[in-house]
Amino acid sequence: MKPTQQKPLPKSIREAELQPAVGPSRIKLRHVLPSLVTVFAICAGLTSVRMSFEGNLTMALYLIVLAILLDGADGKLARYLDTASPFGAELDTLADFFNFGIAPGFLIFNTFYLSSPFENLGWLVCLTLAVCCALRLARFNISLGEPPKAKGARDFFVGVPAPALACLSLMPAFLYLGGWEGIANQGVAIAIYIGFVAGLAISTLPTFSIKHASLPRQMVPLFVLGAVITIMVLVAYPWQTLAVANLAYLASIPVSYRQAQRG
Repeated sequence: MKPTQQKPLPKSIREAELQPAVGPSRIKLRHVLPSLVTVFAICAGLTSVRMSFEGNLTMALYLIVLAILLDGADGKLARYLDTASPFGAELDTLADFFNFGIAPGFLIFNTFYLSSPFENLGWLVCLTLAVCCALRLARFNISLGEPPKAKGARDFFVGVPAPALACLSLMPAFLYLGGWEGIANQGVAIAIYIGFVAGLAISTLPTFSIKHASLPRQMVPLFVLGAVITIMVLVAYPWQTLAVANLAYLASIPVSYRQAQRG
């Protein structure tokens, strides 16, 4: 019985088998854009630290607010372009830790505690804010792969998210630039407040998430009108408006807690 001869493989298949398993040599620009926005956010946060050391409080605050806006933009851009990746997620976490944990702490320390009788207390405030931000981000990253434990759970964050933590921690600076210069002498009160908001970040209190928020269709014109008025007031009175926004956010936490308990 003659042995059967195998037919030779097509040339294209034989060449494919001999090709080394390498990745593509080119990458589409849209895959880079979200990470580029994140890098810009890191640059904004780092420049904010420089501005705070130089005593330019206004510019330091503007840069942190810019970092908050860029943090919201990079994730939405990645989802819109369908380019979300583990690399982008890790880079975003590192940026959040620096921009929302370190930069605000340095700003508060340099503005209210540097060369003051409470300098050591101010450094403790800076450390507390950074550590609590890191713990909050680590818990958030771990929870990304977990399914929601209850119906409607995705409508809430567990604790205060990092961008909100940064904005809340800057409340003393908002009040100072808003006209209350006497707050510069309230080092102990500022430390207690920063410890409170840092505790909110690592707490398990449910806080509202606007990612899945909705409103009735008939309320859209009123919402747009309110947004326009808010932007106009923010431009005219930025620090007072941000301080009021912080107070409104803190007032919303008991409401979100009760709503989450109802399920």
